[in-house]
Amino acid sequence: MQDHPETPNFIYTFACQEDEISLFRLEQRSLFGVESSSPLLKSTCEIDPSRSPFIRERIEVMYEGDDLPEITEQAGGIRLPESTTFKVRFVKTNDLDASEKIEYEQQRAIEREIGWRIGGEADVHKPDQVFGVVTLGRRWYLGRYSKNRSVWLHHMQKPQNYSMALPTRIARAVVNIAVPNPSGLVVIDPCCGIGTVLVEALSMGIDIVGRDLNPLAAIGARKNIAHFGLRGEVMLGSIADVSSHYDVAIIDMPYNLVSRITPEAQLSILAQARRIADKVVVISIEAFDDRIASAGFTIADRCVVRKGSFARHIMVCL
Repeated sequence: MQDHPETPNFIYTFACQEDEISLFRLEQRSLFGVESSSPLLKSTCEIDPSRSPFIRERIEVMYEGDDLPEITEQAGGIRLPESTTFKVRFVKTNDLDASEKIEYEQQRAIEREIGWRIGGEADVHKPDQVFGVVTLGRRWYLGRYSKNRSVWLHHMQKPQNYSMALPTRIARAVVNIAVPNPSGLVVIDPCCGIGTVLVEALSMGIDIVGRDLNPLAAIGARKNIAHFGLRGEVMLGSIADVSSHYDVAIIDMPYNLVSRITPEAQLSILAQARRIADKVVVISIEAFDDRIASAGFTIADRCVVRKGSFARHIMVCL
């Protein structure tokens, strides 16, 4: 039996689409330092579930035990302040064998049994506090539960948009890949377009600035940022004009349906990125390892996101 572990543990559940598995795994490696072969992960890393498009839920572990009776007994140690309401949620995602599947009625019974032990007023509709119970690795866990608020879905409704813009889900994952631990870091998106990456980063509280050569794109980025009540600087100009140094740069290589950026222009952007940032995450519709190497970078990690015949290569460069 373990009661209130000294090192906080968190259990996360995940979900992703088939064509996003490579991106999901890269984000998971970046945020947690490991990959999970199951849709659950136990970690000492504390990540807000709403940061990621792939995290569904998080349980901040308070108690753990070998079986359900043990975890139910421990729930009696929870005493909430007067007038604080709560509910217990059985987390459906688990690693139980099919023969051990816990059906709906049993899930509700587990919630009720644990809820009876907790000192506080139950409210299944609008509780002040939610506790999650989950089984992983043949052990049971109980703790504070939080759910992903799917912020990026709201960001899809930007006033300024265009068809080839980076999808918000990918943009949010890219920000996590680029800046897994944002504390104290200063970030730049020097080819920001309409600001998709900027909106995701700013909504996470990341210190980021944007820049673009196209005046209309820069105006659009400012409008999108303001639309969501965020504050961030978007400058007009080339990456070559950047004089400050940044911890991280995120570069979605410019392209459109009519013409693609030349290899020479790509190398020029990469060379400037090498000058202004310690770490660069590059998004491109093609792999160009030779140009990345020529700019003085080493690719530390990478993934490919495919949608039909269209592919986006995401490369972490150091």
